[in-house]
Amino acid sequence: MNILFIGDIVGKLGRKVLKEHLEDIIHEYEVDFVIANGENVTHGKGLVKEHMLELISLGIDVITLGNHAFAKKELFDYINDYDEIIRPANFHQEFPGKGSNVFKFENKTIRVTNLLGSVFMNMNVANPFDTLKNIVDSDDSDIHIVDFHAETTGEKYALGYAFDGKITALIGTHTHVATVDNRILENGTAYQSDVGMVGPNEGILGVDKEAVIKKSWTGLPSVFQVMEKGEIIFSATLLKIDDYTNKVKQIERIQKIF
Repeated sequence: MNILFIGDIVGKLGRKVLKEHLEDIIHEYEVDFVIANGENVTHGKGLVKEHMLELISLGIDVITLGNHAFAKKELFDYINDYDEIIRPANFHQEFPGKGSNVFKFENKTIRVTNLLGSVFMNMNVANPFDTLKNIVDSDDSDIHIVDFHAETTGEKYALGYAFDGKITALIGTHTHVATVDNRILENGTAYQSDVGMVGPNEGILGVDKEAVIKKSWTGLPSVFQVMEKGEIIFSATLLKIDDYTNKVKQIERIQKIF
C-alpha cells in the first residue's frame, strides 16, 4: 500500500493547492491513505472546524498537529468528536483529543502517533521517548506512522534510531523545510527529518519575508503575516509499504511548485 504524508499545511494558499491538486496527486502516486500535518492550516496557527472538515472532504484521512495545535480555541470544543485529528501524545493528559489512534484500511490496521519535541520548543511536554515507548509496548497494529513535530534534527534522529524496527516510519514536521535525508534505517524503519510544507513558497516559512528579516536583523517586534498570493510549494513524502511484511520498501520525497 502507499501512504502519503503531507507536510505542514500553511494558511489559505496551502488549502488552495490541496483543493486544486490533491485529487490528481493521489491518483498519480496511487495513494491509499493520506496523513497531513494541520497545525498551521488556519491563518498560519491552529485549525478551525471549518478548515478541518474541508481537509477531510479533500481525501485526507488523518490530521496531525503540533505546538500550535490549540492556537484556535475552538479546537477544545470539537476535537473529541473527530477521530481523524491527532494532537501530540506527550501533551498533558488533561488536554482533550487523542495523541495516537488506529485506523482501518481494507485488512490493515494503521496507527498514527503525533509527538512534540522537547528541545527549543518552549512547551511543557512529557518526554517523547518515554511517551512513544509506552505506545509501542502496547501496540499490535500492522503499520505505525509517527509524526515527530520537533525543532532539531538531532532529536529527530535520536528518536528514529531509538525506535528503529519498532515503528514503520518516523516523519519529522515543524521546520517547513524539506530535508533530503529520506532513508530506511538498518532495522527497517523509514525516516525523514522533515517533510517540508504546503503553502507560500516566496516568503520565509510561509510568512511575509520582510517582517522576518526585520525581526532577525534588528530584534525589533514584528508582526508576521501569512502570505496569501504567489507561488505555492507542495511538499510530501510517499511511503511504499510491502503488503506482506508491512515494512517500507521505498520512501520517496515529493515536491511540486504551482
